[in-house]
Amino acid sequence: MIYRMRAILDTETDVIRDFEIEATATLEELHDAVSQSFGFAGNEMASFYRSDENWAQGEELPLVDMGVGEKPLNEKPLNKVLSEDENRLIYVYDFLNLWTFFVELIETADKDHLKGYPSLIFSHGEVPETPPDKDFVAEKEFDEEPNEDEDLDEDEFDGDQFY
Repeated sequence: MIYRMRAILDTETDVIRDFEIEATATLEELHDAVSQSFGFAGNEMASFYRSDENWAQGEELPLVDMGVGEKPLNEKPLNKVLSEDENRLIYVYDFLNLWTFFVELIETADKDHLKGYPSLIFSHGEVPETPPDKDFVAEKEFDEEPNEDEDLDEDEFDGDQFY
C-alpha cells in the first residue's frame, strides 16, 4: 500500500507538493521526501508533530533518537503513525529558520510495482529564498517597564547567589 501525501509550505503564496510514499516507509524517509521535494538538502535538524483537523501542534515525533521508548520514532513506519482519523502532521525543518509544512495523508492506493517510491506527483509554487517571518504571540501581555508592586525583596532569596 502507498500513501498519497500533500505537503504545504506555510507561506503567503501557495507552495504545494504531492507525493506517493510507501505506507511502511519511516518518518525519516518522510522527512527526506518532504525536504527534497521542496529543494532542501535534508541535512538540517527537523521534527514532526501530530496535528488535529485545525492544524494545532501536538505531540512531537522527533527524528533524533531521544533514548526513550523501545524503538526510535524515526524508525516507526508511517502506517503506525498515520491513520484515517489521525492523518495530519506538522513538519518543521531547520530549527534556526523554522520552515514549517502542513503534511496530510490525502488517500491510500495500491502499490505500483513498476514505480519507485517516494515519487513526486504534483508540484505547485516556488519556494521563497528566505523562510517566512513567524509572528509569535504571547498568551499574556507584558509591560515594557517592571511593575513596582511586583518588585522582589532581596530577603526572599535567603542569601542564594548567582555566579
